[in-house]
Amino acid sequence: MTLITHHSSPITAFIALGSNLEDPVAQVRSGLRALAGLPRTRLTGASSLYRNPAVGMGEQPDFVNAVASIETCLAPRALLEALLAIEHEHGRVRDFPNAPRTLDLDIVLYGEAVIDEPGLTVPHPRMLARAFVLVPLAEIAPQATVPGAGSAAGLAARVDAKGLVRLSSAGVT
Repeated sequence: MTLITHHSSPITAFIALGSNLEDPVAQVRSGLRALAGLPRTRLTGASSLYRNPAVGMGEQPDFVNAVASIETCLAPRALLEALLAIEHEHGRVRDFPNAPRTLDLDIVLYGEAVIDEPGLTVPHPRMLARAFVLVPLAEIAPQATVPGAGSAAGLAARVDAKGLVRLSSAGVT
């Protein structure tokens, strides 16, 4: 079996970024810069930064989230591995599900692909219930289509965004 690591023509993908440890705003901005540095990849957009309460495990600090658009020739699995490496470089520790984290990077859309493999599900399986993904996605790509669900703008208009606060532009340089 041959593992496909890249495509000859770029695919538009959307990456959700989040942090709630060690200066979350700086972590998300650093994550955006790291995305821009990926091989065979170009950062094409970044949403504003948003603050929202943590979802999941008990009391923990609020998150800062954003969504980035990239054009990449990396295949989905190669992109995932690159994102995991960026998380590791930022001190991400996976103690338990929904644990506080320095940086979380998720592939939410990869072109119009629907992928269901061990460790890789695209569209992201919980994005439809997460304002902190849908609102920033709709900000930078309202026309983006979530396979089987609709446009980012339409989905963002229907999601419960209570508690989501726009902070500022991503300010990536």
